[in-house]
Amino acid sequence: MALARITAQSAHREPLRRTAELNIPLGLRFRKKMMSYFFLSLIVAVKAEILPGSCHFEGSTCDYTADPGFLSWSFSPKGRFITVEAIKDGQQEKAVLLGPEMEQQAWSCFRLVYQLIGSASLQVQRRVEKDSFDHVLWSSSSPSDSWLMVSIDLQNYSDPYKIVLEGRPGSSKDSSVSIFNVNISDKYCIECDFEESHLCGYTNQWNSNINWYVGRDTADNTTPSDGPGEQGYGHYMYVDSVYASSLQEVAKLVSPMTTVPMSGCLSFQYQQERVGSHLFQLYSRDQAGQYQELWRADGSGGNSADWGAETQVWIPVQVALRAPYPMEMVFEVSFNSVKGGHVLLDDISFSPELCSAESEAMFDPTIANCDFELDLCQYTQNKLKDSEMWKRVSVRPNIYREGDHTTGTGSFLLANSHFTLQTGYVSRLYGPQLPGDQKYCLKFFYLLRGFHQNSQALAVYLYDGERAKQNEIWTQSEKTQNIWIQVELNLQSEKNTQVVFISICNSFGNCGPVGLDDISVNLGNCELPLGFSLSVPSHCNFETGMCENTQDKQGDKADWVLTRGSTPTSYTGPKGDHTTGTGHYLYIEASLMLPGHNARLLSMLLRGSKGAQCLKFFYHMYGLGTGQLSVLLRSQPEGRDRLLWVRRGEQGISWFKASVNYQYDHQHQIVFEATRGSSIRSDIAIDDITFQKGPCKDADKQNSKDPNLSGDHNNVV
Repeated sequence: MALARITAQSAHREPLRRTAELNIPLGLRFRKKMMSYFFLSLIVAVKAEILPGSCHFEGSTCDYTADPGFLSWSFSPKGRFITVEAIKDGQQEKAVLLGPEMEQQAWSCFRLVYQLIGSASLQVQRRVEKDSFDHVLWSSSSPSDSWLMVSIDLQNYSDPYKIVLEGRPGSSKDSSVSIFNVNISDKYCIECDFEESHLCGYTNQWNSNINWYVGRDTADNTTPSDGPGEQGYGHYMYVDSVYASSLQEVAKLVSPMTTVPMSGCLSFQYQQERVGSHLFQLYSRDQAGQYQELWRADGSGGNSADWGAETQVWIPVQVALRAPYPMEMVFEVSFNSVKGGHVLLDDISFSPELCSAESEAMFDPTIANCDFELDLCQYTQNKLKDSEMWKRVSVRPNIYREGDHTTGTGSFLLANSHFTLQTGYVSRLYGPQLPGDQKYCLKFFYLLRGFHQNSQALAVYLYDGERAKQNEIWTQSEKTQNIWIQVELNLQSEKNTQVVFISICNSFGNCGPVGLDDISVNLGNCELPLGFSLSVPSHCNFETGMCENTQDKQGDKADWVLTRGSTPTSYTGPKGDHTTGTGHYLYIEASLMLPGHNARLLSMLLRGSKGAQCLKFFYHMYGLGTGQLSVLLRSQPEGRDRLLWVRRGEQGISWFKASVNYQYDHQHQIVFEATRGSSIRSDIAIDDITFQKGPCKDADKQNSKDPNLSGDHNNVV
């Protein structure tokens, strides 16, 4: 994500400064025979098509309407922007602007100029009428002493939608949220012809000597001539070695961060002088700051002529771009001489089509995903003495053994079980081949059983089939029994590789069963999000708190408790959460309640929809005296709660998945109500609550589903 800081400056020579910010306007300088000095105004005419939802907020909110149920937006004294300030009583409220319905576009770019002061925060959301939740596209709570700009790619969504701007001024004194400008154009955010003053969010990584500048002259490739024999006067970016004071000076021009997966062809045009005195390259840079070279200028093919107006030649370039996770494009010029010439850059564009027939499409890593509900997907195993050592099994709900991680009643793989237990055997499970020179994030869950485990219960290797070589990248060290533990591993190999899961059983006395489930592979690093790092209102795993759920202080006798690990009372409650096995979940502590007492958790307010909605969550009900867990719908028009789903009594020691269909077209809340049973062994827990539009594909059948049925699986243990 690239932020641009917008200020007014009048320095004679002021380059783009990059500290995650952009100073506009800019002083410009180039060779005298080609250039003239000038300054860009703060806002200039935009050549790209402006789409509905754009607004300058100069005395008007255009097609945006304020939600009367929240705080009011007000105009600045001179009417040039809108703002909302902290209210005097210190309550943390919000102000909401709802944009017009967006036209269906193949792609568009949303740019927002804003400022946050004090404890304020701002979100950009996408609202679809069929959904009860707004989808967060971007969020910030970082204060600034000047205007900032953010660029967000909007995909061609299948359903009509509206943009929602939600500002929270916070409670601290003098806090405020201000919005100066919204611009929505029919481009990708990384595209730019540099005709706009904000430069499409491109920023310069500041160097005390060598930097990128904005140029204007007949050398520009963008602006057409005004007529026969006339010259166009457009803008482009350039870097000149005339300011270099030493060797190895580097100038970097950085694009906005991509916000959605992109794959296709990146095009641009450039000119360069004195090719042998500098190096012009294009890199991608991820959120961890890691670079990958995409292209470099060919010295022999560069335009190295003495630049007069009659010899200017723009060289077109096409580069295959694969950005499955957030990336920036970095145009870098490094000089090895103080007389290293200069480079011009213009007309950056993107197409989702491949550059050529020889270009490779972006690899889809989902071929390596498997929950083992139906089969082994694309995983295979070696056969020793005609025996497959990994077995796909299922577990009927009980109080002795854990079921699978996916649903609690489905299938998973088990090694060293009574089906396969033989001393001296190695169980190998091979994944599908992954192309080399890529970054991958591998996630999976494993489960340890039995009283005897060695350090070789489970290990992960990368296998190079070409060289018949395998390299260990992880081995099991956690000794917790009967709980699904998540593992995240970063993978990278120059050659094509396969992931191999290996379990070794040396002897009967030093070998216990190990389970494997829910394997997933994504492109990128595990530590970095696939998009902006946001709290998603439609999903809550309680890892960062209660999300926007609240305790019901009027309709219950106790509260839900946020915890991790085991609950205090023995023979009841889970040993860990469902999300990772080591995270947080909510539960009721039965030892602090009386029989029949209840705890109620209220969701945030949901808008309602005329279409079906799907509620999914995981629940844990283990203990001889377990009471009841209910899901209800609360709304003001009905005046009472409507029962949607219920479970009574002990269900087993596993986390079980619940899927509930419901429909309600008015504002409402979902209520999770746990009622204490007859004894203190009545802890009830919930985790991983998710709301989705449309009906659940695996919805429970109106409480008629028998939770003790395991389904049709290969082996039942």
